[in-house]
Amino acid sequence: MQTKTFNNIPLSVLDLAHVLEHSTPEHSFKHSVDLAQNVEKFGFNRYWLAEHHNMPGIASSATSVLIGHIAGATNDIRVGSGGVMLPNHASLVIAEQFGTLETLYPGRIDLGLGRAPGTDQATAYALRRTLNQRVEDFPMQVEELENYFAGTTAVRSVPGEGLNIPIWLLGSSGFSAQLSAQKGLPFSFASHFAPDNTIAALNLYRDNFQPSEVLDEPYAMIGVNIIAADTDEQAKYLATSQQQQFLSIRRGQPTKLQPPIDDIDAVWTETEKAAVQQSINSFSTIVGSQETVKQGLERLLTETEADEMIIASQIYDHQARVRSYEIVSELME
Repeated sequence: MQTKTFNNIPLSVLDLAHVLEHSTPEHSFKHSVDLAQNVEKFGFNRYWLAEHHNMPGIASSATSVLIGHIAGATNDIRVGSGGVMLPNHASLVIAEQFGTLETLYPGRIDLGLGRAPGTDQATAYALRRTLNQRVEDFPMQVEELENYFAGTTAVRSVPGEGLNIPIWLLGSSGFSAQLSAQKGLPFSFASHFAPDNTIAALNLYRDNFQPSEVLDEPYAMIGVNIIAADTDEQAKYLATSQQQQFLSIRRGQPTKLQPPIDDIDAVWTETEKAAVQQSINSFSTIVGSQETVKQGLERLLTETEADEMIIASQIYDHQARVRSYEIVSELME
């Protein structure tokens, strides 16, 4: 069996369609299209967008709509959700939306599913009109969704029925790891914001995996934050935008993505610094030059034995963000 290295496993892209300070979602979507077109040329495997709501700095709330927009502007790269928060939706609606996407862009659509609301409780209520549905109902919802694609329900998903749309389960704890294993589905772990739980969740998935029609063996993808630049110093400067974003969430006051600053220690307390670093620590956040990124990816792959990595890069300047992915792509064979 070939030894895994970061340049012989697929690398993919996670885009939150960041809204920049002094900018608008319209510009975010233009940047997403340009980034998708560039990373397709760079050789990345898939381009995923994530569902969040009531977040002034994230414009990918209508995830399936944006997936269609990106797929229509690219040619070959897989496009999908990382993820759709299934408890926010009727399973039939998601089956129809992704059935439509797969019909329009055959063989290119992924359906990653999460069980969190992707927002606060008030917004979750606005989305669902009721909170009677619990996240514990998630396995039933996934089953229902699979049945719509299989055409085994009285209500039919048109389009959707009979289509082969890869379903992934996403998670930041052990719940979806175990469910993925039981169902024999690919699993993506959010190590880019829950690094401390990564190894335990991956072990739980692999130890309990049951082969299915979808997979003979477990297939695990991990999220990693990478902010790459031509020098370590430049990358550390760019990374202060991400640090400010996590700080604003920590304070309960999410903002648009802020420009980088010279002295991040001037804006947070020691307690806040520790909390932010717990979410984006050195385990799955790599900041630096190409050589620093190479060393970080090698270490991360050794520790996780991931089958694929999906890279998030929260960088304020769009061209610097494109350049960051280009630097990573230069490490791929």
